[in-house]
Amino acid sequence: MATKALFNTVVNWFIRQRIDQIQNFMNHPIETQKGILFSQLFHAEDTEYGKKYGFNSISSYQDFKNKVPVVTYEDFEPYIERARQGYKDVSWPGYIKHFAKSSGTTNAKSKFIPISAESLEYCHMKAGKDMVSIYANNHPENQLFTNKNLRLGGSSELYADFNTKFGDLSAILIDNLPFWVEITTTPSKKVSLMSEWESKLRAIISEVKNEDVGSLLGVPSWMLVLLQRVLKETDVQNISELWPNLEVFFHGGISFKPYREQYNQIIGKNINYYEIYNASEGFFGIQDRSNSDEMLLMLDYGIFYEFIPMDQFNFSNPPVISLEDVEVGKNYAMVITTNGGLWRYLIGDTVVFTSVNPFRVKISGRTKHYINAFGEELMITNVELALTKACEQTGAAITDFTGAPVFMKENESGAHEWIFEFSKNPDDLDCFVNAFDESLKAVNSDYEAKRYNNITLKKPIVHIAKPNLFYCWLESKGKLGGQNKVPRLSNDREYIDPLLELNKN
Repeated sequence: MATKALFNTVVNWFIRQRIDQIQNFMNHPIETQKGILFSQLFHAEDTEYGKKYGFNSISSYQDFKNKVPVVTYEDFEPYIERARQGYKDVSWPGYIKHFAKSSGTTNAKSKFIPISAESLEYCHMKAGKDMVSIYANNHPENQLFTNKNLRLGGSSELYADFNTKFGDLSAILIDNLPFWVEITTTPSKKVSLMSEWESKLRAIISEVKNEDVGSLLGVPSWMLVLLQRVLKETDVQNISELWPNLEVFFHGGISFKPYREQYNQIIGKNINYYEIYNASEGFFGIQDRSNSDEMLLMLDYGIFYEFIPMDQFNFSNPPVISLEDVEVGKNYAMVITTNGGLWRYLIGDTVVFTSVNPFRVKISGRTKHYINAFGEELMITNVELALTKACEQTGAAITDFTGAPVFMKENESGAHEWIFEFSKNPDDLDCFVNAFDESLKAVNSDYEAKRYNNITLKKPIVHIAKPNLFYCWLESKGKLGGQNKVPRLSNDREYIDPLLELNKN
């Protein structure tokens, strides 16, 4: 025990040395970002992409905007494919050995995101250390390295292809973790990299139920599945009985709001919750204050940030701005240039700045995941707030959900159609629907206007999902675990129609 305590003290001292560097970019954000941009341009000027767009002649941010286009994955895919096939110096110097396989949502087509040696070490790995550094600085009494960290990564293995490796980002990270992280982490590397989800769950439970777990790391929905299974396999009433030293859950991938009450109940005591903002393309934000719902934008990970105002996103030539010009409260699509060789890449996420001194954000949704069939501009943040209020008023708890428009027909108004999977049904479904509807009106004036007298939009159509509906649908797509999920909102019926059909059977 004394050895563990000494190890915890030493590691805590070491990781907290990073705090001064974080404070430095908080104090000098614009200078930090300019340094990142011109460092990236210099490093990549002799690549195929750098030569095509004249990186060596770019001397200002305006030059960069004028010469280098904003791209989607589909635009950039030919360069990624060349790098995957083993060509060097395509969009980043040297060979890219790892590619994170990601579909983004549940679409069949996979994306392969380049993970260079620099992005692996100075973005993803650095962020993992910072996540712990920030927490340790806020909680000097922590015992993170006395107890085990339970990680729950994606159900993926690493596969060889064209002399490169590809797989889930979590698999790439686990495969490259330093030894000192491995000795403080559970489950083992072998189990963490198992691909079949149900077998993996059983193996994880077998390993972790006898460990002294002090922290959790994973996506809220899948971690909840694991914790529920752990309770079934052990003779305890709640998780804190099994792991009395559990102190923090580092979570990301989806919003935590619909799950918070369920975690409070299943854990059985108050713990800390810290949100992170990461993706295959990079690690972007970390909650830097306890009991907060916003994240510090991490500015020294080799990522240069740009933003497109969402109210102009669908213009033929929308404005793109740097961090220097963002405003608090506005919704932006995020554009990134990374040390993995992505250049002015439209990642598909939208964020709202809550502060510009320092720069803190909340994730507001996806550029494609919203409902705007009637001019209502319904974003996921609106829905999550409305659902929280509806659940509070009717005693409900939601496990999963998705929504899509019902389009207008002749003289019939449109509507929003929803499938809600409840872990606890509302006392009265009609009251729940009314509370949800009224709360949406309160947080979104465009929705309220379209609902006026049912002229454009009728009251929401709500279906109760049978137990495990979303789980079964994801399983049928081979999408269990990791960050796989059904989009919460969609402007078409691509996701809701198959789920409704499955719900009938």
